[in-house]
Amino acid sequence: MSEHLLVDRSEAVLTLSMHRPDKKNALTRDMYSAMAEAINAAQSDDSLRAVIIQGDESCFTSGNDVADFIDVPPAGPNSPVYEFLKAICHASKPLIAAVNGPAVGVGTTMLLHCDLVYVADNAKLKMPFVNLGLCPEAGSSFLLPRLLGHLRAAELLLLGETISGQRAAEIGLANHALPAGTPVHEAARAAALRIAQLPPGSIQLSKKLLKQGVTKVAEEVMDREGDYFADLLKGPEAREALSAFIQKRKPAFA
Repeated sequence: MSEHLLVDRSEAVLTLSMHRPDKKNALTRDMYSAMAEAINAAQSDDSLRAVIIQGDESCFTSGNDVADFIDVPPAGPNSPVYEFLKAICHASKPLIAAVNGPAVGVGTTMLLHCDLVYVADNAKLKMPFVNLGLCPEAGSSFLLPRLLGHLRAAELLLLGETISGQRAAEIGLANHALPAGTPVHEAARAAALRIAQLPPGSIQLSKKLLKQGVTKVAEEVMDREGDYFADLLKGPEAREALSAFIQKRKPAFA
């Protein structure tokens, strides 16, 4: 397990808290591996009925740790990031997200694989892949237009728009946007505890039926995105964008 992932098992609920506050919970390879391991293990643990993924009160996650990303870029289906994405794609038990503050890149695309999503008013969701010379990931090029329609998906993926928690709830990216002062983590836990009291076989079969025909295509798209993503990461646009990000300057694209 990673030192930057807090794991709690109580009342039949597994809670995974990304905990790297000095880096806005930016995700490292170790964090991805730890989350994948925990989620996969939960699927065969009859004592667990639901899984919560959360950050802290100020931030869900700022996405990939850029330095970690550049040093060891994701390569192939066995890389930690893809292990995590496959884990949430195939999870048989309900996944619930509690989102405060920034949810950048994979911080937003992972929500597409969750069954219930609760966001705070201060949430800021963004998928800036094109800004970084990259392409969508986590199956988002399939899941997002399926969920929102082409025009709204294009607005988020082609313009890299940032949207508020309220807007996320309005367009269907979240179940509820909670007002200031209402703990999002408590709302997510309340939902998880409700699920924990229901028949587990019925819950898991209902989730399977809800995702029938989706999971297989999402995984295929995820693999295709991953190939494109890896190629783009080696290209001049991504190198310029990531260098500009680290150097805190505006990128110059020819």
